[in-house]
This record gives sequence, structure tokens and C-alpha cells, in this order.
Amino acid sequence: MARAYVCAVDVGTASARAGIFDDRGQLLSRAVHPITAYQPEAGHGEYDSEEIWRAVCAAVKAARAETGLSAGAIAGIGFDATCSLVVRGENLSGIGISASGGDRFDTIAWFDHRAIGEAEECTATGHRVLDYIGGVMSPEMQTPKLLWLKRNRPESWRAARHFFDLADYLTFRATGSTARSQCTLTSKWTYLAHDGGWQHDFFRGLGLDDMLAQGGLPDEAIPVGAPVGTLTAKAAEDLGLTEACRVASGLIDAFAGALGVIGGRDDDRLYSQLALIAGTSSCLMGFSPSPRHLAGVWGPYFGAALPGQWLFEAGQSATGALLDHVIRIHGGGLEPDAATHRRLAERIAKMRADPHADLGESLHVLPDFHGNRSPFAEPQARGVISGLALDSSFDGLCRLYWRTAVAIALGLRHILDHLAANGSGIDTLHIAGGHTRNPLITALYADATGLTVHQSETEDAVLAGTAMAAATACGLYANLPEACRAMQRPHRVIEPDMAARPAYDRDYAIFLRMHEHRREVEAMQLQLNQPAEALSDPLQPRDL
Repeated sequence: MARAYVCAVDVGTASARAGIFDDRGQLLSRAVHPITAYQPEAGHGEYDSEEIWRAVCAAVKAARAETGLSAGAIAGIGFDATCSLVVRGENLSGIGISASGGDRFDTIAWFDHRAIGEAEECTATGHRVLDYIGGVMSPEMQTPKLLWLKRNRPESWRAARHFFDLADYLTFRATGSTARSQCTLTSKWTYLAHDGGWQHDFFRGLGLDDMLAQGGLPDEAIPVGAPVGTLTAKAAEDLGLTEACRVASGLIDAFAGALGVIGGRDDDRLYSQLALIAGTSSCLMGFSPSPRHLAGVWGPYFGAALPGQWLFEAGQSATGALLDHVIRIHGGGLEPDAATHRRLAERIAKMRADPHADLGESLHVLPDFHGNRSPFAEPQARGVISGLALDSSFDGLCRLYWRTAVAIALGLRHILDHLAANGSGIDTLHIAGGHTRNPLITALYADATGLTVHQSETEDAVLAGTAMAAATACGLYANLPEACRAMQRPHRVIEPDMAARPAYDRDYAIFLRMHEHRREVEAMQLQLNQPAEALSDPLQPRDL
């Protein structure tokens, strides 16, 4: 029988990736094109959406060219992306979102934390939408970013005609349709797909009662896997495809990863497994048959990935980004590229094989350099490194890198313990994302958590999930669950090394105590920042 083919596009923090898949989920080719993440000041991140579209088009053309397939062989295309916010104006012009007032950048990056104050205001409303985002509004979601925009760039607000999640912007560029995905609106815009959609009183209370009209936001969302339309003539030319190619509704990247690694599981196993989408940041995704409300865990979201299923999302805001940061700050000029990470991993593996090597056991790290997403939901939290010495050697960098990786794994264990304490019976992690290319870290996840880890044979499971949605949208499968089952790929199993467990248990006890200490110090700082007359014995030492 003739094979059918789809294209999947994933826009991450630093690049656009495209893959061509057959109808059994086999990845035939993959191409990558960089994008620029502009960081004009601390806590701010911005993109140029036109540059993103050009990168997408270049990646799609390169991926198809590698396969030798004709443009007409690609029956469907799907897009996933980070939850970045795109602002467009009349005639689809880009609208500046920079605090500096420049107009080149029209997209607030997912990791941008400029709206921490606005996020706290959203939380202070106590509105019931908070019950579906873990009780605390994150500055990485869209409502606080839009509130910041209205207050700080009022001219941009007035000029805006469209507010898009990045994945929805890409389907718009592809089809001309302003439809929005149930995945993006439910998970990042406080749209309650299970109960009436938009909660107008929430926005009215924040002074955002004009947000829906100003941003051209629809009353209803499009389910995941549903077709948005077909490619316009211009988009078909840009992408090197044909106007017959059908376009699937968009996905947040981590949600695509969840589809790619656990979306095809039968219900009796679906609920005991989690998807770990680990790259620049890490997301821990799980499904449940009924809503589960947990503090510090985003969701529950109805139908944000699989139809009829609830999904919850925990996470760490900086994981791969933190390892990059360690290299930049402590690497003596080394660049955090793939070659450097590989060199570090190879040297650490040799050091671990030597029973007499110093692996930095006296180094302890809290990895919350960009806030704690889960389980504390504290975006203002900051990281800690304890035990630094005057060591600028390469082996010294290896020790710090390794102990930072251990801390990231312990942070994952912390989240899993939080889930277990609230009734989650999780026994397996399915890992996807950039961390799968570092065998040192994938094994560490198993050892530090004590869970079995599954790693798909697919080079890019996030793209695989988006391909499943594309295959559904173009009619290769009757529905999304069927596509997920048919296109699911085999995986290899990584079992934890139980002999390593005592050492990680000791590290974990210190990790938890450091969190307690950090929070106590932050509480002291808040108290000391009060007016002097409000303090009781401000100069007296405090027992921490």
C-alpha cells in the first residue's frame, strides 16, 4: 500500500524544527533552523514573529528535500510551539512589545517574567479560574503578560488587532484562519473548555474587559487534531508544500510531547505514566479521567491534548537553560553548544567510573534560578550553590555541571513526591526533548527518582506528537487517540540503579533542607524590608 506523509513543526526557545513522518509514525527526516531570542534586560525575552515564520519555512523545505518526496505527498501539517505571546496589528503588522519602546519585536517569550507583579494581582483575585492552573497565576501565562502590555505599552495595546499564542499564530500564517486551539486557550489563557469557555468577570475585574475584542479572540476553541483549514497559496509557496495540505490546530510544545510518548497508551496504563518533556525547561505531563486540583501543578485542563481527558502539568522553568548557564558563568569562555555538553558528559562518565575521583559531593545546588514552577509555584524564587571552591579547572566545571544535573533530577523527584502525596500512582516516566541526547542525564533521572524511564526510539517525540495531530487533521485516522496508537514508536527501557539510591537519598535530604532555608531567608528579607517601626528587634539574630 502507498504510504501517506505528514509534516510536523516544533518551535522551541532557540530554533524551529521540522520533521517528515509516515503514517506509522516513522521519522524520515528532520531539519533545524535557529531563531533569535532577544533578552534586552533581566527577566525579559522577546522574538520577531516574522523571523520565526522564515525559520519554520526554511526547516520545512529542508526536511522535505531530504526525503525526496514531492510537495504533493505531504497530506497534512501541524505546528507546536512554546507558549509565547504574539501581538499583531492592522494588516497583520507586528506590534512592539519591548519595554524599551522598540517595534521590531512583537512576541513576548514564554520564559519572560516581566509580569510577575501582574501575575500576583491575578492570583489575588481568588477567581475560580485559578483552580485550573494550580491556584497561582504564573508570569509565563498570557493574562499577566497582556495586563503588563496594556499598562506599559498602551499605544501597542490600542494598535493591536490579534493576540496569538505562538502555535495559533503559525496556523494563522498557514491558513489565514484566526481560529485558536483548545490546547493553547485552555492551558495558557484561563479558557475553561469544560465550563463555558471565557470567564468574562475574571478579565473585567483586572481591567481587561476589552481583551477578547482587542485581540480578536474567538468565543470557541478548536479541538486538538481538528483541521483549521488548508494552506493558502502564499503559505504553500513559503513552505514548499501545496494548497491541498491540511493544517491541524496548534499545540503547546510540551503537550505535543505528551501525545508523542504516552498519548497512545491504553487507559489502564495511561494514568500511571508521566511524560517528561525536558529541554530548555522541563514539563511533567500526566492524564487523569477526572479533574485533579493540586497546588503548584498547572491544570487540570480539559481536552488540552487528548479529547475527553484531563491533563495536569508540573514543571521546572530552567533545566537545560541552567546547565547552559553553568557553562557560561563557570566555563572560562566555553560556549554551551552541543560539543561542550558532549565533552562534559564524556569526562563526567570517566570520573564516575573512577572510585577515587572527586565528583563534588560537597557541592549542593538549588536549581530554581528562574523561579520554582512546581511544587511551590514561586516565580520569585532563586537558585543557590553551596560548597564552591577556588577551582577554575575543567574538572571543577565537570563537578559543578554534574551536581547541577543531580539537583535538576532531585527537583523532579520533589515534584513526583508532591504528586504521590496527593494520590498519583506513577511508576513510569517517558522522556522526550533535548535531554534524551545526553545519556548521562537520562540515566540520572531513573537513578534519582527510582522510577523506570522509557525513551522513545523517535529522535524527536515532540515532533511525533504534532505529527499525530496532523495525521488526524488530514483524515489519515478517524480520531486523535487512534492516530496516537497507530503512530506510537517502540522505546528502550532504563531501569534505576538501586545501589545508587542511598547517595541520592542523602542528597535529597540536603536538597529539601536547603529549600526550607531559602524560604526562611526570603521571609527574613521581606521582614527586614518593612519600615523600621514595624520590626521587632530588627538587629537581633534569628534562628534559621
